[in-house]
Amino acid sequence: MRELTPADHAVRDARRIADGNDALSAETWASSCLGQAWVQAPLSERDAEHKLIMGVIGRVSNRPSPHGTAAVAALRRVAEPRERVMLDETLEILAETQPVPPWMDAPDWVPVAAYRSLDVWEARRVLFVDFDGPRPHTLLTAVSEVGGRLVVELALVEPGSAAKWGERGGGGELPPMQPLVELPVDEVLADLADAMRQTDITLPRQADEDYVALRALAWARCRAHLRPFPDVEPLADTQRRELVDAFVGSGGLPDDDLARSLAELFLDYGDGYLPVRPLGWDPDSVALFLVDWLPRKATLDAAQRAALPDTLRHWVRFALAQRGVAPEWIDPVVTAVDEHRADFDEAFDDESSWGPAKRIVAELTARGVDLSDKVAVEQAIAALNAENMVQRLLPE
Repeated sequence: MRELTPADHAVRDARRIADGNDALSAETWASSCLGQAWVQAPLSERDAEHKLIMGVIGRVSNRPSPHGTAAVAALRRVAEPRERVMLDETLEILAETQPVPPWMDAPDWVPVAAYRSLDVWEARRVLFVDFDGPRPHTLLTAVSEVGGRLVVELALVEPGSAAKWGERGGGGELPPMQPLVELPVDEVLADLADAMRQTDITLPRQADEDYVALRALAWARCRAHLRPFPDVEPLADTQRRELVDAFVGSGGLPDDDLARSLAELFLDYGDGYLPVRPLGWDPDSVALFLVDWLPRKATLDAAQRAALPDTLRHWVRFALAQRGVAPEWIDPVVTAVDEHRADFDEAFDDESSWGPAKRIVAELTARGVDLSDKVAVEQAIAALNAENMVQRLLPE
């Protein structure tokens, strides 16, 4: 017997939507099919959804049926624009002999209102977009900004959910959320599209059940608002100097090379990785800095390592005060330094967690190479590469 393909399973399952009158249910069904194809594909696979669609078209074209026609029509409502020509042509042929589902020509959903709320550190955001149409509904999206933008929740909820969520103060969630703000629909949909793009290029793939099920539907609602990747300019040298000067001049620490060197390190992380560059610290960012980034990226001498916790506590207070964060929400970020200090010590001493650049720096330092001497560093790296090549060529 021939093994059933994903397209076979999809067409069989489409009996559930063939006789209904609800376009939204048809779209969620199609979105789930496409989401499963996407999440189950090998990481090198770029056309899993296209292959599913072509498989469904091929099967339904060979064996037309009402539920097969419904499968094609549902996929048409959430598929990428490049897929729609083939889907439209297939539907035109099928409609000559097969009944079409009642919802097939339902009008497109119209976004009529949009809202956004940020947490007190701007490290997490919640988006609501209200859609009008045959069955009004709201698309809810929760996005984490820590360590890169990632959609952590997608859901279809009842109209008016944004107002109810705002009345509950963000549903009592932690971290605490700021008041919900109504924004232009285009702005929030562009925000959603960027978050979806960032999530899709993050590996491993976001395998949350709801994200997988609603991914194609969310893309269908926001894809037209996707903007080019923004140009990110590094913090200018003058701005770095001004921030470091302001920090060491804020009191609590001596104005010396040690404090300044650690402040430069905090700025390196903040400018490249914080949700709000370069001063947008929050408890989770502190944890990632101490337990992941520093062990992989940074080399610290004994004095820097000893001074790190106290200097970071002062830096976090300084940074969040500069951003105008209320004192009661600065304290949890400062506390996170102490909460993750032991994990930092363990990770920093674990050489298996070091990144390639840090390994090279550590090796050159152990050999007594002056890291400020460009020629000496280049010569030492060339010698190190030659040694490593010889080691690889030697028999076991």
